[in-house]
Amino acid sequence: MKEVKKRMVMMPCWKPSNVEGEESFSRKKDDNGRVNGLLWYKDLGNHANGEFSMAVIQANNLLEDQSQVESGPLSTMNFPGPQGTFVGIYDGHGGPETARFVNEHLFNNVKKFASEQQVMSADVIRKAYSATEEEFLSLVQRQWLDKPQLASVGACCLAGIICDGTLYIANAGDSRAVLGRSEKSSKDVTAIQLSTEHNASIESVREELRSMHPDDSQIVVLKHKVWRVKGLIQVSRSIGDAYLKKAEFNKEPLLARFRLPKPFYKPILSYEPSILVRKLQPQDQFLIFASDGLWEHLSNQEAVDIVQRYPRNGIAKRLIKVALHEAAKKREMRYSDLKKIDRGVRRHFHDDITVIVLFMDSLPFGKRSFHSNTSVRGGGGVSTKSNS
Repeated sequence: MKEVKKRMVMMPCWKPSNVEGEESFSRKKDDNGRVNGLLWYKDLGNHANGEFSMAVIQANNLLEDQSQVESGPLSTMNFPGPQGTFVGIYDGHGGPETARFVNEHLFNNVKKFASEQQVMSADVIRKAYSATEEEFLSLVQRQWLDKPQLASVGACCLAGIICDGTLYIANAGDSRAVLGRSEKSSKDVTAIQLSTEHNASIESVREELRSMHPDDSQIVVLKHKVWRVKGLIQVSRSIGDAYLKKAEFNKEPLLARFRLPKPFYKPILSYEPSILVRKLQPQDQFLIFASDGLWEHLSNQEAVDIVQRYPRNGIAKRLIKVALHEAAKKREMRYSDLKKIDRGVRRHFHDDITVIVLFMDSLPFGKRSFHSNTSVRGGGGVSTKSNS
């Protein structure tokens, strides 16, 4: 768990409904995904260079994962601006607000800066992350007196962009992007992790924090066998979490459990993403983007093997189902019993999990006709009963 164990009670932005009503709704809205209990899924869709599959399972009282697939123009100019596909996984902690905010603003900021530079680049992505962070902290400032709890809400932020044959992976937090790459000498597909993770459980992350805060002996603390930044949070980078970035938000009326005993004079957490840029090759078969809830139960190679072995249709949903089987096995219970556990209580068995599998079929990259655009947001309202 990235957040402190006690959660704030917040009003949901949607009203729960019965399963039959949700499934009737989902049939009408199949282009944007379907709902089945705590599971939202889109079995197969098209993006600029191939197909994608997408699924979300809810465990928290309020869904804290948000996600999106956008394909078509990557700037505010349809042509001659950059074209391609954008994928976002936003894993919220402390509440859903930051993840929702990022889902509404990050891609728009990417398009804004890509328009200014008339090209896609790592610099465009960095500026988009920075602008999204500044906009959210401005929201925290405006609502500080009425909603001080917003200062303790954050989101890990993983983004992937395919543009003109180049893949950009940006990550702040502990979600993960994994490439499935075919081997020339065999039929095997090798898993290659593309994202850099920022979690205090990783020794290099603890060393980075200690080097950045040499005068703070409590910058990372081992509590109940889990390393946490200031004893509060596992991730060292995120959007939001204003209470660990600006001292003005680490005081009353913020709840006491978030307030540090001593003031700090520079941000403890960072919003800055680690960015990887690589040219795609014909051997690059597919990408798996997922929040850490998946990777708690599956290794990179296990996930890649599943995608390689089974049909594309519904493959994201299949990955989640395998992860849930593993979660049940770890608790020495049957999968059929896990399915009966409702949201909220479900969080004791597994996290919210979001998976997007992006297949790359079209070569040369960037040359395919963009006769239609794709925009799909994962999750949304789900019913109160579990059928997944």
